[in-house]
Amino acid sequence: MAKNEQFVSQIADIETDFPQWYTDVVLKTQLVDYGPVKGTMVIRPYGYAIWENIQKEMDARFKAAGVENAYFPLLIPMSFMTKEAEHVEGFAPEVAVVTHAGGEKLQEPLAVRPTSETIIGHMMGKWVESWRDLPLRMNQWCNVMRWEKTTRPFLRTSEFLWQEGHSVYATGEEAEQETLNMLHLYEDFAKKVLCMPVLTGRKTEKEKFAGAVATYGMEAMMHDGKSLQSGTTHYMGQNFAKAFNVQFTDKDGSLKYGYTMSYGASTRLIGAIIMTHGDGRGLVLPPPVAPVQVVIVPIAQKKEGVLEACKALETMLKQAGLRVRLDDSDNSPGWKFNEWEMKGVPVRIELGPRDIENGVMTVFRRDTCEKGELPLQNAAEAVKGLLAELSEALYKKAEKRMNERIVSANSLEELLEGVNGGNFVKAGWCGCRECEDRVKEYAQATARVMAKENTADQCVVCGKPSVHTVFFARAY
Repeated sequence: MAKNEQFVSQIADIETDFPQWYTDVVLKTQLVDYGPVKGTMVIRPYGYAIWENIQKEMDARFKAAGVENAYFPLLIPMSFMTKEAEHVEGFAPEVAVVTHAGGEKLQEPLAVRPTSETIIGHMMGKWVESWRDLPLRMNQWCNVMRWEKTTRPFLRTSEFLWQEGHSVYATGEEAEQETLNMLHLYEDFAKKVLCMPVLTGRKTEKEKFAGAVATYGMEAMMHDGKSLQSGTTHYMGQNFAKAFNVQFTDKDGSLKYGYTMSYGASTRLIGAIIMTHGDGRGLVLPPPVAPVQVVIVPIAQKKEGVLEACKALETMLKQAGLRVRLDDSDNSPGWKFNEWEMKGVPVRIELGPRDIENGVMTVFRRDTCEKGELPLQNAAEAVKGLLAELSEALYKKAEKRMNERIVSANSLEELLEGVNGGNFVKAGWCGCRECEDRVKEYAQATARVMAKENTADQCVVCGKPSVHTVFFARAY
């Protein structure tokens, strides 16, 4: 059997059956398994390690921005959910409700957290008394439940992990600015940590968060040209402050309502990584979040000095802060190559008698699937440099693909042709809900985000003057 033939046969072809390729990859690389309850997933250690690295990197950014972590209860009184009318209407179809506990019927049903604006609003109403208490900026890492009918691991499951940040400010201007600041934080994180280019901008009224004044989104292009919403920030105005009596005494002695905002990103980011960078061999993981950044495969490991040299190299790289795995199992080198390539490890080092004699290590880059040599002397610095180079290359490759697959349309026919070709379509929109609905009906595409500037002359649907230029796409 030809090199990698056995490996390739384990997963569907990425070009002809992308949905099955995705399912094969997440299961065969042991990222997840299906939970016993329909629509749930079990995140396995390899998948959870990616989430831990995402969490670590993102949490550091939140804390550097002055946000503190807290934790709020999973169960929320249903009366809280009904206090903000638009919010409860938006989430009603997805809410799981607890009606019995301890063998008895509860006096009030409890919602299993779909998001925490209501309960956090309630607590903010208790904690905020004076302008001196503001701003109050918190984040929590937790699980949420949204009862989904159609599910796919990481992309849409009934229970998932995320972070949700919530802040209250004295003025609307401050809350709006924080909404944009967190959007920029997400964008920077996507670029530098996930090596993933994104489009950011305001959502349309139809696509905004239930109960928000304005929602901003971060959209990433997947391998098949579909969009994946990868993070959102929301300016709430005083909607939740009034619903939960978040009031403060201002400097002039007057009683005022605060202004709130929220933001969230979830384990969906793992799906984004898989579908942005993956290839026909499986995962391709960005070095900043890869559970194993470097795998060392001994060649002829039973020969004298080989395993010792590999262990010494492993120690050196670990001491330099790299996440390293020495695969000294009794599987053949070819089997190990295939296994770690499918798991997306950024760099593989092969070390055998000839390499040791020549003072070099054979290095395989997962992004290009090319081999080269690096000196064993100062190996840690050389490998760190290679990982940095690999990260930049991953980003540039994804950015090039996205830029090449953003097309313009001046008619519904052109828009349909664009999304059928696996593109994001940039088009004018008059701001009318009926025209937005018509795009979905005609092309099965939705407005992802609005461009920062309106550069179109007319609406792609009705031909009236354009009010916003919008990126339309099919989405997960």
